[in-house]
Amino acid sequence: MARARWWPEFVTLSAIWGASFAFIKIGVDAGVPPAWVALWRCLLGAAALWLIVAARRERVPREARVWGHSAVVAVLLNSAPFVLLSYGETKVSSVLAGVWNATTPLFTLVFVLLSAQGERPTPRRLAGLALGFAGALTVLGVWNGLGVGEPAVLGAWGGLGGGGLGGSLACLAATACYGAGFAYTRRHLSRLPHSSTSLAALQITCAAAELALFAPLTSGGPRWPGAQAALALLALGALGTGVAYILNLRIVRTAGTGVASAVTYVTPLWSTALGALLLAEPVGWNTAAGGVLVIAAVALTRSAPARADAPAARPA
Repeated sequence: MARARWWPEFVTLSAIWGASFAFIKIGVDAGVPPAWVALWRCLLGAAALWLIVAARRERVPREARVWGHSAVVAVLLNSAPFVLLSYGETKVSSVLAGVWNATTPLFTLVFVLLSAQGERPTPRRLAGLALGFAGALTVLGVWNGLGVGEPAVLGAWGGLGGGGLGGSLACLAATACYGAGFAYTRRHLSRLPHSSTSLAALQITCAAAELALFAPLTSGGPRWPGAQAALALLALGALGTGVAYILNLRIVRTAGTGVASAVTYVTPLWSTALGALLLAEPVGWNTAAGGVLVIAAVALTRSAPARADAPAARPA
């Protein structure tokens, strides 16, 4: 009986994070610059998290060291990847962006191994990384050449035509940022005595401050994008960058980090389904096959249950 309690929250969390890619697509298609998409989601996410911190009367970290590390994590897990993902979705579908996001655990493992945090490159994990690389090449459709070929055909299949290569590389760079950010968080923030919610609120607030400087300089002032895009940005921020983190924390507490980390497998299914059904985006065979390979690679690299590390706001 107790085991079933986390399922509703698990499904809800995977759906929220899976839908985030569709929300981003709606925003950028309405003309909202990528930097402003990132800024709005951080502002709204921070507002939601601080309301929860206030309701729970949790202590806000005041140490300069914690603020400094949080600012670095904000760049790696929020500011930079949110802008890169939003830019990527100006070039590729939300379906493809969701598939690229599934490579996050693979990049995390790479950075953890490189940072010598007690992890060893076992044969199983090395095989998983190789399989993930094969999956990424399949998604890219490298047999068509990088940007060479019939753009109409490649674009229709979610491949590289019409600027798709640049969009895919931006999404891939975003997941690389996530990997570096999680490794950094594990090293510098995972053992702090502060609550996960307060650290998440601090992190997202730092990201909002960073983007508040970056967005006006690169994209001018804010503009009203229309009701549909405004609602999408509201959901992206308050739900995908705010409430979702609380759901993630609840799952960790009730079912453990192993179950919570499994959301990585489900999120691409939601992003693919919602992109295809709501936005009428095509799903090419290589995107689907590559996504399966990436998810299998993530499962292969997770040879041991994840530790209850770091309270970092997990991106989508």
